[in-house]
Parts: sequence; structure tokens; C-alpha cells
Amino acid sequence: MRKFSIRPTLTLRGRTFKGLRGWSGKPTHPPLTDLPVAAYILGATFDVIATVGRNHAWSRDFFRAGTFLFIGGAVVSLLAALTGFWDWLRSTEKGTQARRTANTHALTMMFVMALALVDIALRLNGYHTRTHPTVATLVISIIVAALVAVGATFGGSLVFEHGFNVETAGDSPAWHVSETDVMPGDPPPVEDEMSPAERLADSEVAVTSRTLDPLDSPADHDLHDV
Repeated sequence: MRKFSIRPTLTLRGRTFKGLRGWSGKPTHPPLTDLPVAAYILGATFDVIATVGRNHAWSRDFFRAGTFLFIGGAVVSLLAALTGFWDWLRSTEKGTQARRTANTHALTMMFVMALALVDIALRLNGYHTRTHPTVATLVISIIVAALVAVGATFGGSLVFEHGFNVETAGDSPAWHVSETDVMPGDPPPVEDEMSPAERLADSEVAVTSRTLDPLDSPADHDLHDV
């Protein structure tokens, strides 16, 4: 039995191009959100380390590293906001729980972006003179890290609870026992058209019918042999 599947995940062939939103099965918004989430949380962590070790020479390095992380996170978050808005506009419907969850996710992330920009401005103001963040910078950094984690939780609910932008939210041939990989845009193989439960039920019916068939009894086999 095969152990690995590679081509279906890496290929763009057979996928529908959706412009700014990416491709079917390969949306652009989710991967763009990973960097700001990691950057803001690590940046706040570095600020805490720099504050705790403010009497040591290495605290300056942590403070500056945190500054670079916040700047990088803010730049990518602009792209994430743009692609996320397009997803919200084209893939959610008014009055649905999915739209309300997306609204909460978007509002939280917009607030995070605004605070991150304030944080960066405070950092750059004392970048060349300070060896650790000010109290205001430290507090804002921690708030940003906490809020971005909350916002990411709502984004995760959109995908894992509501199937937002998931191409095969229902029964997929990828979960059927098979030696054949299904490429994007291709119909499922004939062997995969029936789910494992359906194949099991079908095989049980076949076995039962053969057992109950009087023409398949041992006595009849003896008569035919004679």
C-alpha cells in the first residue's frame, strides 16, 4: 500500500484561479495570516525578555529583534487584510453565523493592526537610544499578542467548524481506501465512487445472498457433479 501522496498537494493544474483569493484548494489568505500571528507573539515575548534583562547587554538585541518582528508582521498583515476582505465579500452571506464569525475575526484583526502600527511608532521613536521597551510599548505588545491569538481562534473556527473556503467539506475520495491519488479538477476514480462503509455493506449483502442462494448449496453441487 502506498504511504505518500505529493503531486495533488503541490500542483496548481486543474485548480480554479480566483484572482486575489488564490486558487481552489489553495486560498491566499490563510498562509498570509501565519506570519503576523507568529511575529506579534514572538515580538511581545522578546519585549518581555528585554524588559526582564534590561540591565544586561543582550536586552538591546531582543528589543530590536522585536521591532523587526512587528514591522514584518504589520507589512504582511496588510496583504492578509486585503485577501481576507475579498474572501469575506465573495464567500459569506448576510444573516449567517459564518458571516458573523468572519465579522468578529476581521474586526479583531483590524484592531490588532492599528495597535501594531502604534507600537511600531513608539519603538522607532526610541530605537537608537533605548535598550528595552517603554512601559507603554510593552503593554501594547502584550495586548497585540493576546488579541492576535483571539482573532486567529475565530479564523480557525471559520475553517474547522464552518468549512469556510474548504473545497471538499463533505465526503471526499481522499478519505477512501485507494491506491489512486485524485488530482485537482479530476473526477474521482471508479474504485473511489463508493465510500468504505458502502463497499462494506455491499460486500455483506453479496455474501448473504450467496449463502442464502439454494442453487449454491452443497447438495446442488453434488447433483451437478453427478
